[in-house]
Amino acid sequence: MRGNSRPCHKARSGWALLVILWLAAVLPAAARQAAEQASLPDTPAGRKMSALLAALNSGNPAAMVDFISANYARESLAERPAESRAEAYLEIYEESGGFDLRHVFESTDQTLAVVGQDRLVGDWMQFEIELERDPPHGILGLRVMPMPGPPDAPPLAPLTDEALAREIVDYVKRMEAADRFSGALLVAREGKPIVQYVCGLASRAFQAPNRLDTKFNLGSMNKMFTAVAVAQLAQQGKLSFDDPVGKHLPDFPNAEVREKVTIHHLLTHTSGLGDYFNEKYEAGAKNRFRTVRDFLELFQDETLQFEPGSEWRYSNGGFMLLGAIIEKVSGQSYFDYVREHIYQRAGMNNTDAYEMDRDTPNLAIGYTQRGPGWPLPPGERRNNLYLHVVKGGPAGGGFSTVEDLVRFAAALRAHTLLSAEYTEIVTSGKVFPDPEDRDFQYAYGFGVERAGQGWILGHNGGFLGINAKLDIYQDGSGIVVAVLSNYDPPAAGRVAAKIRSLLTRE
Repeated sequence: MRGNSRPCHKARSGWALLVILWLAAVLPAAARQAAEQASLPDTPAGRKMSALLAALNSGNPAAMVDFISANYARESLAERPAESRAEAYLEIYEESGGFDLRHVFESTDQTLAVVGQDRLVGDWMQFEIELERDPPHGILGLRVMPMPGPPDAPPLAPLTDEALAREIVDYVKRMEAADRFSGALLVAREGKPIVQYVCGLASRAFQAPNRLDTKFNLGSMNKMFTAVAVAQLAQQGKLSFDDPVGKHLPDFPNAEVREKVTIHHLLTHTSGLGDYFNEKYEAGAKNRFRTVRDFLELFQDETLQFEPGSEWRYSNGGFMLLGAIIEKVSGQSYFDYVREHIYQRAGMNNTDAYEMDRDTPNLAIGYTQRGPGWPLPPGERRNNLYLHVVKGGPAGGGFSTVEDLVRFAAALRAHTLLSAEYTEIVTSGKVFPDPEDRDFQYAYGFGVERAGQGWILGHNGGFLGINAKLDIYQDGSGIVVAVLSNYDPPAAGRVAAKIRSLLTRE
């Protein structure tokens, strides 16, 4: 629920370190084995990159902190301390097993770009480093970006569905063998499966395996359902996207929100509202938060972070407030409304905000290697039952299956949930979260991203022990990709990105 629909953003000036979601493809195993280690230039940037990769590949948090403390520029450390940067290094190491250097390019004394291949499944990643001009040439920043393959790889021909299925299964089996994926995936064309794959355990305590119909936590993907619910009410003339919050919630205690924030602002994360995963939430008993109103109390008194409409900043609180508006306008609880008007209409019989302190059949438990006490001993995972919400809601935390998500995409395309006009309103891009990135827009509860010659509509979700991704291809292919995992991010995002690289051949 704390994630957003964009897996990684371009770096700010200074190239702040990015924690990436490993959106890369791989070469066949024979090509990986034949690849040779590249050599770094004997320049200030080359020497820093060599030391950086050695620290990252060590897997030793203390060595990472020592390297960052000794080699980053003072201004970079003032912006983000060594301990915080080392956490990002360690996450990269855990997901990759370290990197082998494959290519060097764009080399100067102060800048260097290299390509490495991870040791777990062979994914490709580009590292760019920038140094201060004068000695001791402190690191101003590191930029880490996924690559679909080596920079000199020739263009690839489109795959048949049979070849696509083989490539996907081969990749996921490597992820499974490296213990980086547990979950289910379904790739369908016009509703008909091309490939489906399941692995891992829904419950480690009972050794219960995941199944294709296992219910996984969605994280933030519930925002799509909330946006469709709001649009249904707008289509019925019961509200307008330009309505201020106060028109429907005149008793909401924050006057600034009532008067300045509109439904459009809430749907596009441009309201200035923040999150409800705050100190109040952390201090409270998690089982108290079950209704929309319970969550409003966590953030309703906070000052807006910026003037509504002037910026984009991901807001779980904003979507929780949309849930309150849905309740007021429809006369139903949020949960009853989406169950009746979205899940039932779309045939999503295994989707709901199941409560974690009740026994729901075939519900996956989330397992994390992070959180309190991180880093854990190698291979150890803990369940996330005391970390996440007991009951999800308008901003995320509900459960679904890969089959139900494909049904949702089909219902959206068939205008079963909304008219053609309102489907277009909800799914067309409204704002650019990163003004420098024109290939990603946020619509109403959906992300819209350029891929190949077309666009992909969908959303992701992520939390400790939770990762989910739905990609609805808008290129005329009729492809829908649903990946759900009960492991930490980027388990599902990494698989979905591999599938994307195979489909777009980029």
